[in-house]
Amino acid sequence: MVKDKQPLYGRVLLKMSGEALMGCGSDTIDPQTLDRMVSEILEVHALGVQVAIVVGGGNFCRGRALSETGISRITGDYMGMLATLMNALSLRDAFERQEAPVRILSAIPMSGIVDHFNCRKAIHHLSYGRIVIFAGGTGNPLVTTDSAASLRGIEIGADAILKATNVDGIYNKDPAEHDDAVLYKNLEYQEALEKELAVMDLSAFCQCRDHGMTIRVFNMTKSGSILQVITDKETGTTVK
Repeated sequence: MVKDKQPLYGRVLLKMSGEALMGCGSDTIDPQTLDRMVSEILEVHALGVQVAIVVGGGNFCRGRALSETGISRITGDYMGMLATLMNALSLRDAFERQEAPVRILSAIPMSGIVDHFNCRKAIHHLSYGRIVIFAGGTGNPLVTTDSAASLRGIEIGADAILKATNVDGIYNKDPAEHDDAVLYKNLEYQEALEKELAVMDLSAFCQCRDHGMTIRVFNMTKSGSILQVITDKETGTTVK
């Protein structure tokens, strides 16, 4: 039973990619995948955990990829920020269909659609049990949503950043290409840097290190994985 589970954290920042909303299909957003993820996040929310979310926009576009077609990198990154807003709107709609309290705070002003980001407002919403979705990245080009996740996680005083991936955690090499890849259960920041392990982009990773932020890397494609990583310290990889 969900109620029997004891959460390890009181407030978390969930970083999920835009591609995660595609599921196994080719559509930019798969409705069944979206509803499953929202239902699993609400299981965690039901435990009393305060949940904030940063979602990417890679299912629509990526600034770096667009720059290869001739669009300037700055313009492409702004387009990517708008893509994160579209994903945030889809998440909000899915939460509201399940009658969950939710707010979107965007780094880019979008009057009449979502509220503008304010750190104190975000903490206020979380303390009142509302799920908060951060959209628009940091509002700056040349910065990834990993950096948005580390920044927002630190700003709201999250106990941990949950980095959702499509593998079970951090490996010593790519598990998709190497059958003998070894999964790390626990890592220190310096060890991850020395071994050049891909956790998140370097600036975001160092920001988390400098502020003592715990990172949990886990496989979000597995059913029940969000609840598992919240209640079981052995799930995925822990970096601290």
